[in-house]
Amino acid sequence: MSVLGASLAIPGAVGVASDLTSAPSGRARVLPVLPDLADLFPWGGLRRGSTVAVRGSTSLLLALLAAPTATGSWAAVVGMPHLGIVAADELGVAVDRLALVRHPGTHLPAVVAALLDGMDLVVAPRGRLTEAQARRLSARARHRGAVLLTTGPWPAVDLELRRARTRWSGLGEGHGYLAARELTVQAHGRGSAARPARATLTYPARPEPVSSPRHRLIG
Repeated sequence: MSVLGASLAIPGAVGVASDLTSAPSGRARVLPVLPDLADLFPWGGLRRGSTVAVRGSTSLLLALLAAPTATGSWAAVVGMPHLGIVAADELGVAVDRLALVRHPGTHLPAVVAALLDGMDLVVAPRGRLTEAQARRLSARARHRGAVLLTTGPWPAVDLELRRARTRWSGLGEGHGYLAARELTVQAHGRGSAARPARATLTYPARPEPVSSPRHRLIG
Protein backbone atom coordinates (compact mmCIF):
# COMPACT_ATOMS: atom_id res chain seq x y z
CA MET A 1 0.00 0.00 0.00
CA SER A 2 1.29 3.45 -0.89
CA VAL A 3 0.63 6.06 1.79
CA LEU A 4 1.64 9.67 1.30
CA GLY A 5 2.36 11.39 4.56
CA ALA A 6 1.91 14.93 5.71
CA SER A 7 4.94 15.96 3.66
CA LEU A 8 2.66 16.53 0.69
CA ALA A 9 0.84 19.16 2.68
CA ILE A 10 3.91 21.36 3.06
CA PRO A 11 4.54 24.18 0.59
CA GLY A 12 7.12 23.16 -1.99
CA ALA A 13 6.52 19.43 -1.50
CA VAL A 14 3.25 18.91 -3.33
CA GLY A 15 4.95 18.81 -6.71
CA VAL A 16 6.40 15.36 -6.04
CA ALA A 17 2.96 13.83 -6.52
CA SER A 18 3.31 14.15 -10.29
CA ASP A 19 6.26 11.72 -10.16
CA LEU A 20 4.19 8.87 -8.75
CA THR A 21 2.88 7.65 -12.07
CA SER A 22 3.11 8.61 -15.70
CA ALA A 23 0.24 9.66 -17.94
CA PRO A 24 0.79 7.91 -21.28
CA SER A 25 -0.68 9.64 -24.28
CA GLY A 26 -2.42 6.48 -25.46
CA ARG A 27 -4.32 5.80 -22.24
CA ALA A 28 -7.97 4.87 -22.40
CA ARG A 29 -10.43 7.76 -22.23
CA VAL A 30 -12.78 5.83 -19.93
CA LEU A 31 -11.72 3.96 -16.79
CA PRO A 32 -13.64 0.76 -16.03
CA VAL A 33 -16.19 0.34 -13.25
CA LEU A 34 -17.75 -2.75 -11.72
CA PRO A 35 -20.29 -4.31 -14.14
CA ASP A 36 -23.18 -3.66 -11.75
CA LEU A 37 -22.43 0.08 -11.86
CA ALA A 38 -21.78 0.51 -15.58
CA ASP A 39 -25.37 1.55 -16.39
CA LEU A 40 -24.99 4.62 -14.16
CA PHE A 41 -22.46 6.10 -16.56
CA PRO A 42 -23.48 7.24 -20.05
CA TRP A 43 -19.85 6.69 -21.08
CA GLY A 44 -19.82 3.11 -19.76
CA GLY A 45 -17.34 4.01 -17.01
CA LEU A 46 -15.44 6.87 -15.42
CA ARG A 47 -14.63 9.33 -18.19
CA ARG A 48 -11.24 10.99 -17.86
CA GLY A 49 -11.55 14.69 -17.14
CA SER A 50 -14.90 14.35 -15.39
CA THR A 51 -15.96 15.24 -11.85
CA VAL A 52 -18.24 12.75 -10.10
CA ALA A 53 -19.89 13.41 -6.73
CA VAL A 54 -20.63 10.44 -4.46
CA ARG A 55 -23.22 11.22 -1.77
CA GLY A 56 -24.12 9.14 1.26
CA SER A 57 -21.95 6.04 0.88
CA THR A 58 -18.25 5.46 1.46
CA SER A 59 -18.73 1.88 0.26
CA LEU A 60 -19.91 3.17 -3.11
CA LEU A 61 -16.91 5.47 -3.30
CA LEU A 62 -14.54 2.56 -2.68
CA ALA A 63 -16.42 0.40 -5.17
CA LEU A 64 -15.70 3.02 -7.84
CA LEU A 65 -11.98 2.68 -7.16
CA ALA A 66 -12.00 -1.12 -7.38
CA ALA A 67 -12.04 -1.78 -11.11
CA PRO A 68 -9.63 1.03 -12.13
CA THR A 69 -6.97 0.13 -9.54
CA ALA A 70 -7.35 -3.58 -10.31
CA THR A 71 -6.55 -2.86 -13.96
CA GLY A 72 -3.47 -0.73 -13.33
CA SER A 73 -4.71 2.78 -12.54
CA TRP A 74 -3.47 4.79 -9.58
CA ALA A 75 -5.82 6.49 -7.11
CA ALA A 76 -5.38 8.94 -4.25
CA VAL A 77 -7.68 9.80 -1.37
CA VAL A 78 -7.21 13.18 0.31
CA GLY A 79 -8.62 14.44 3.60
CA MET A 80 -10.46 11.29 4.70
CA PRO A 81 -8.50 10.19 7.78
CA HIS A 82 -10.98 7.51 8.83
CA LEU A 83 -11.06 5.68 5.51
CA GLY A 84 -10.72 1.95 6.18
CA ILE A 85 -7.97 0.24 4.21
CA VAL A 86 -9.28 -3.20 5.17
CA ALA A 87 -12.72 -2.23 3.88
CA ALA A 88 -11.16 -0.93 0.66
CA ASP A 89 -9.33 -4.21 0.16
CA GLU A 90 -12.49 -6.22 0.82
CA LEU A 91 -14.35 -4.19 -1.83
CA GLY A 92 -11.70 -5.01 -4.42
CA VAL A 93 -9.49 -1.91 -4.34
CA ALA A 94 -5.86 -2.68 -5.17
CA VAL A 95 -4.48 -0.96 -2.09
CA ASP A 96 -0.92 -1.09 -3.42
CA ARG A 97 -2.12 1.44 -6.00
CA LEU A 98 -3.91 3.63 -3.47
CA ALA A 99 -2.19 6.70 -2.01
CA LEU A 100 -3.55 8.35 1.13
CA VAL A 101 -3.09 11.92 2.31
CA ARG A 102 -5.02 11.80 5.53
CA HIS A 103 -4.38 15.31 6.87
CA PRO A 104 -3.67 17.88 4.13
CA GLY A 105 -4.60 20.72 6.48
CA THR A 106 -4.97 24.14 4.90
CA HIS A 107 -3.12 22.93 1.79
CA LEU A 108 -6.02 20.76 0.60
CA PRO A 109 -6.43 22.61 -2.76
CA ALA A 110 -2.69 22.44 -3.52
CA VAL A 111 -2.42 18.77 -2.59
CA VAL A 112 -5.44 17.79 -4.71
CA ALA A 113 -4.16 19.85 -7.65
CA ALA A 114 -0.73 18.18 -7.49
CA LEU A 115 -2.24 14.70 -7.31
CA LEU A 116 -4.46 15.42 -10.32
CA ASP A 117 -1.25 15.95 -12.29
CA GLY A 118 -0.08 12.39 -11.71
CA MET A 119 -2.95 10.17 -10.60
CA ASP A 120 -5.73 8.61 -12.64
CA LEU A 121 -8.33 9.18 -9.90
CA VAL A 122 -8.34 11.58 -6.97
CA VAL A 123 -10.90 11.57 -4.16
CA ALA A 124 -11.38 14.87 -2.32
CA PRO A 125 -13.96 16.12 0.17
CA ARG A 126 -15.57 19.51 -0.34
CA GLY A 127 -14.44 20.46 3.16
CA ARG A 128 -13.57 24.12 3.39
CA LEU A 129 -13.02 24.55 -0.33
CA THR A 130 -14.65 27.62 -1.78
CA GLU A 131 -16.76 27.33 -4.89
CA ALA A 132 -14.01 28.98 -6.90
CA GLN A 133 -11.42 26.48 -5.63
CA ALA A 134 -13.72 23.55 -6.41
CA ARG A 135 -14.29 24.80 -9.95
CA ARG A 136 -10.54 25.25 -10.47
CA LEU A 137 -9.90 21.67 -9.37
CA SER A 138 -12.54 20.36 -11.78
CA ALA A 139 -10.91 22.38 -14.55
CA ARG A 140 -7.53 20.90 -13.65
CA ALA A 141 -8.98 17.38 -13.78
CA ARG A 142 -10.32 18.10 -17.27
CA HIS A 143 -6.97 19.48 -18.40
CA ARG A 144 -4.94 16.60 -16.95
CA GLY A 145 -7.33 13.84 -17.96
CA ALA A 146 -7.86 12.65 -14.39
CA VAL A 147 -11.12 11.68 -12.68
CA LEU A 148 -12.05 13.80 -9.68
CA LEU A 149 -14.34 12.04 -7.19
CA THR A 150 -15.91 14.18 -4.49
CA THR A 151 -17.70 13.32 -1.26
CA GLY A 152 -19.90 16.37 -0.87
CA PRO A 153 -21.81 18.99 -2.85
CA TRP A 154 -19.69 20.25 -5.71
CA PRO A 155 -20.47 22.98 -8.24
CA ALA A 156 -21.34 21.85 -11.76
CA VAL A 157 -20.48 18.16 -11.35
CA ASP A 158 -20.73 16.01 -14.45
CA LEU A 159 -22.48 13.21 -12.56
CA GLU A 160 -23.82 12.76 -9.04
CA LEU A 161 -24.31 9.32 -7.50
CA ARG A 162 -26.51 9.11 -4.43
CA ARG A 163 -27.40 6.20 -2.17
CA ALA A 164 -31.11 5.57 -2.52
CA ARG A 165 -31.52 2.48 -0.34
CA THR A 166 -29.46 -0.03 1.64
CA ARG A 167 -30.76 -3.50 2.41
CA TRP A 168 -29.03 -6.20 4.44
CA SER A 169 -29.57 -9.95 4.17
CA GLY A 170 -28.65 -12.92 6.33
CA LEU A 171 -30.56 -12.19 9.53
CA GLY A 172 -33.15 -14.38 11.16
CA GLU A 173 -35.57 -13.32 13.90
CA GLY A 174 -33.10 -11.28 15.95
CA HIS A 175 -30.15 -13.61 15.38
CA GLY A 176 -27.75 -14.73 12.68
CA TYR A 177 -25.01 -13.13 10.62
CA LEU A 178 -25.05 -10.30 8.14
CA ALA A 179 -24.28 -12.04 4.85
CA ALA A 180 -24.59 -9.36 2.18
CA ARG A 181 -25.53 -5.76 1.59
CA GLU A 182 -27.53 -4.51 -1.36
CA LEU A 183 -26.97 -0.87 -2.25
CA THR A 184 -29.30 0.91 -4.67
CA VAL A 185 -27.75 3.94 -6.33
CA GLN A 186 -29.39 6.78 -8.24
CA ALA A 187 -27.48 8.88 -10.75
CA HIS A 188 -28.16 12.15 -12.48
CA GLY A 189 -25.99 14.78 -14.07
CA ARG A 190 -25.73 17.13 -16.98
CA GLY A 191 -25.19 16.79 -20.70
CA SER A 192 -25.17 13.14 -21.73
CA ALA A 193 -25.71 12.20 -18.06
CA ALA A 194 -28.88 14.27 -17.65
CA ARG A 195 -31.17 11.26 -17.87
CA PRO A 196 -31.62 9.66 -14.39
CA ALA A 197 -30.30 6.14 -13.96
CA ARG A 198 -30.44 3.53 -11.21
CA ALA A 199 -28.33 0.49 -10.40
CA THR A 200 -27.98 -2.02 -7.57
CA LEU A 201 -24.68 -3.20 -6.16
CA THR A 202 -24.53 -6.31 -3.98
CA TYR A 203 -21.44 -7.24 -2.01
CA PRO A 204 -20.61 -9.47 0.96
CA ALA A 205 -20.83 -8.01 4.43
CA ARG A 206 -18.11 -8.55 6.99
CA PRO A 207 -19.46 -11.38 9.22
CA GLU A 208 -21.10 -9.74 12.23
CA PRO A 209 -23.18 -11.77 14.69
CA VAL A 210 -26.51 -10.32 15.75
CA SER A 211 -28.13 -11.69 18.91
CA SER A 212 -30.76 -9.10 19.79
CA PRO A 213 -33.71 -7.72 17.80
CA ARG A 214 -32.82 -4.33 19.27
CA HIS A 215 -29.45 -4.36 17.47
CA ARG A 216 -29.26 -1.30 15.22
CA LEU A 217 -27.70 -1.38 11.78
CA ILE A 218 -26.12 1.82 10.55
CA GLY A 219 -25.82 1.73 6.73
